[in-house]
Amino acid sequence: MLASLEGYSDSVFRTLCYNHGADLTFTEMAHVGSFLRRNRMSLERIEPRDSTPVQIQLLSGNEGRLDRFLSGFKPFNGFMGFNLNLSCPSTDVIRQGKGAAMVKRAAKTARLVSTIRDHGHPVSVKISLGLNGYEKENRLYLNNLGGVDPNFFVVHAKHAAQSSSEMEDNFVYPECVDAARGIPVIANGGIETPETVRSLMEMGVGGVMMGRSAMGNPAIFVLMKNELGINDPPKPVPTVIELKREYDGIYEAIGGSEEYRSRFLKVARNDRSRY
Repeated sequence: MLASLEGYSDSVFRTLCYNHGADLTFTEMAHVGSFLRRNRMSLERIEPRDSTPVQIQLLSGNEGRLDRFLSGFKPFNGFMGFNLNLSCPSTDVIRQGKGAAMVKRAAKTARLVSTIRDHGHPVSVKISLGLNGYEKENRLYLNNLGGVDPNFFVVHAKHAAQSSSEMEDNFVYPECVDAARGIPVIANGGIETPETVRSLMEMGVGGVMMGRSAMGNPAIFVLMKNELGINDPPKPVPTVIELKREYDGIYEAIGGSEEYRSRFLKVARNDRSRY
């Protein structure tokens, strides 16, 4: 899966990654309140431009507002449900009681999930390991995994107080899989090599989500699948020049942001020896 990437994962980038092996993509994160206020930038993030499979990632802590938004929402071709973000480490988001602040609030999360299900939509839940080391050590994240019933969980194996340079704790996945009671657990964070994926699969996860590695190489998904034997026979892997050319073709076909395009062209690399 392609993770939600602020400033990168617009419709053009999602389609490029889908074309090269991503099974599911996610919009950038957006507040439900922004949709209710008809905020232009937020609405553009969920505007359907093509049929690439996508879940809309939401920040929400209020069932009433979520219900009002869903009452006016119309699914589009490619819509695969909603993703509740319980992992965002932003202090502003946490101050509002959303994002990683929701990890320990299993009952509230369950009500949000039920609200989405009541409207007939699939739903996933993305969680971190809590707000801080204390919440992680006390395994509060297991309350959500054990008390909420989405279609799947995404677990980012860090707590919100950790920096981007700190390592993920992949050793939490076996207990996460056990706590989830058969609901698939998708691993997220620092996944860059086939060896890491093999290790995670041995722990019982149902799949992996990649973000930062896809920014530099949107073909990371087909590379992984080739290496892991999922693609049999292996599929062609495009060069960075081909990826940039394809990005421009999608951009012209469905429309996009020049700011996002410029950002992509700067980070895309031509190093097929790296994952």
